[in-house]
Amino acid sequence: MTVQPNKVVSVAYQLEINNLDGEREIVETVSADAPMVLLYGMSGLPEKFEEELAGLSVGDNFSFNLSPEEGYGDIDEEAVVTIPIETFLIDGKLDEEMLQLGNYIPMTDNYGNQLRGCVVGLSEESVQMDFNHPLAGKTMYFVGSIIAIRDAQPEELAHGHVHGDGGHHH
Repeated sequence: MTVQPNKVVSVAYQLEINNLDGEREIVETVSADAPMVLLYGMSGLPEKFEEELAGLSVGDNFSFNLSPEEGYGDIDEEAVVTIPIETFLIDGKLDEEMLQLGNYIPMTDNYGNQLRGCVVGLSEESVQMDFNHPLAGKTMYFVGSIIAIRDAQPEELAHGHVHGDGGHHH
């Protein structure tokens, strides 16, 4: 059995990116004991990530890079916004623990879309938030292996995600 559409694939991997000094650093490790489980073709991961896994079998190793364009895109300067400090008042008080540089805060836009923003600046009047994906503008270096492959269940295909171990529980 190989990685292809309509298969549930379990992968273990290590993800590295270049830090500010241009040196690679590990930003995520997914072990074989707790692999990432995805529904191939419907994972929501960058398309190129899935393409790199296509045709592999259980036990096969992989090593590939994704450029920003192949991953989460370049940094969009318009996704860095200044929000009035009043927006963050809860019952008239400011949650200072929440408003720390580097914290990610779940928010909702005017259309009801769920967003995660990173606090990148603070002043007495406003909070500067970055709504870019945390890996936007980064080249990603993946090294890993295929742990398991199985046929997706009809319900998983209908829902567009994995159920059970490593997946969504209803």
